Amino acid sequence: MYQLTNLIESLKNCLKSFDINEEIDLRICNEDRYQFQINNLVKHTKEPAIEKIISSFAEIIEKEKIIEEFQINEKRFINLKIDLQIFSYTYKNIREVIKTKKTKNIIIDYGGPNIGKPLHVGHLRSLNIGRSLYQINTLAGNNVISDIHMGDWGMPIAQIICYTNSKKININDLGVDALEEIYPISSALYTEDDNFKTSAQEINKKLNTNDKDLVEKWKSLKNISIDSLNQILGKMNHNFDLMLGESDVNYLIPEMIQGLVDKNKIIEDDGAYIANINVDPKILVTKSDGSYLYLTTDLATVIHRSKKYEFDSVIYVVDKRQSLHFKQLFECVRYFELSDADFKHVSFGTVNDSDGNPLKTRDGGTKKLEALFNETYEHIKKINKNIDQETINKLSNTVLTFSDLITNRKTDYKFDLEKFSNINGKTGIYVQYAQVRAKKLLSKSKLDQKQKINPKELDEKDIRLLNSLMKFEIYFKQAINNNEPHFLADYLYEISNEYNSIYQDEKILQNKSNVKMINKIIITKYFVEYSLLLMESLGIFPVDEM
Repeated sequence: MYQLTNLIESLKNCLKSFDINEEIDLRICNEDRYQFQINNLVKHTKEPAIEKIISSFAEIIEKEKIIEEFQINEKRFINLKIDLQIFSYTYKNIREVIKTKKTKNIIIDYGGPNIGKPLHVGHLRSLNIGRSLYQINTLAGNNVISDIHMGDWGMPIAQIICYTNSKKININDLGVDALEEIYPISSALYTEDDNFKTSAQEINKKLNTNDKDLVEKWKSLKNISIDSLNQILGKMNHNFDLMLGESDVNYLIPEMIQGLVDKNKIIEDDGAYIANINVDPKILVTKSDGSYLYLTTDLATVIHRSKKYEFDSVIYVVDKRQSLHFKQLFECVRYFELSDADFKHVSFGTVNDSDGNPLKTRDGGTKKLEALFNETYEHIKKINKNIDQETINKLSNTVLTFSDLITNRKTDYKFDLEKFSNINGKTGIYVQYAQVRAKKLLSKSKLDQKQKINPKELDEKDIRLLNSLMKFEIYFKQAINNNEPHFLADYLYEISNEYNSIYQDEKILQNKSNVKMINKIIITKYFVEYSLLLMESLGIFPVDEM
């Protein structure tokens, strides 16, 4: 907790004086009387100097003004109660104190669309989690670059061009829906028809040598797909710093392959190149026909990024079914000595229907992301007839974002539009409604900014919300340390629920006690600022009317 920064540092130094080098383990306390707990001493109970350490800790804590009361129990847990008055003086520091002590340069790779295919429901979680991690890391003070990393090169492109050539179809006459139909047909022909396969392979080779006619067709394919991509990304409030793809790194591959051969890092195996590492399964770097794999272009992407950017970490937000791919990629990056940065695969589960199966269209096809958005938009419009188009758009995105992020990213979840758009329950609509209520109350109250909380006039619900607001930094650290936005989504619901409980119980502006009324208005102000910050970290845009 940010108000405890000095205390935590003093306790850390105290441990150091007893030759114990570790961070202070500050956690949320489960006992109602206390807000926080320090657990460091539990594992040191057998230390010869444990009583001296306890005595030193107690002396340090007693001097800390923000600590109203503390307890060191028989199990060596240290429970802390915060002075609410002092908290009220310092709560505004939250944006500064959540910033990391050491700024990092981070690339977040998410979205991952393929040319020739529209975004589908499978992209939803990558987009939502990726955007939230971007926001969280930015708020923490890190320098963050987002890259959508398009699949815009290679054999799938050659297959589409081969098919359009064989049918004498002008690519410029096609839309993304037509390309979507062609994509699986051409892929199946590549597998089933030897003549088609040979032609597609030839096209792929010519593309790699920058054949002018084929490059123009590729550009047309890409432009059609990007126009469609930008349309749905715009609807869903997603922006990227970079929209690079495999084509942007393709030129690096021949030199990369030759360099790895020269260093004996890769060796031939039945015409293919494999990593010269004794692992099972073998790590395939190129196919036997010389064509490239996702691993090949991902390795080239590491080289490209290393040349253009100084980064400490790369985060790949890709579904859990690609775990083996990223395990092999990271192993190759280390073995090939391509980068010393930290590489992480942030995996996630699938979005399913009510039966627990991957979300599909009625005819069993892949459900487009735009179709899901449009369904959500029309549903929100139907139940909120008196709000403007922009607000409907924000609420639609709230439904699609919050329902996603409230779920632990590693687990699958069932998408239920009726449930997730309900104003009651653990929903994005519920948290939006809470902050709209609170903002309207503040606008009516005309609060004097100099007024402060009177702790003696706080009731049980006031205290419960204040205690929850104090936990912001802990949840924020959990989110950033685990690349897990659901900690913040859960927390946003928690404080929204507690604020609604205060709001519903009484007419705050009509409270007979002026002191109690002021307390509740000030608490409302705290709630608004914290809930808006949480929305920002999740990639949710607040609304003003509902």
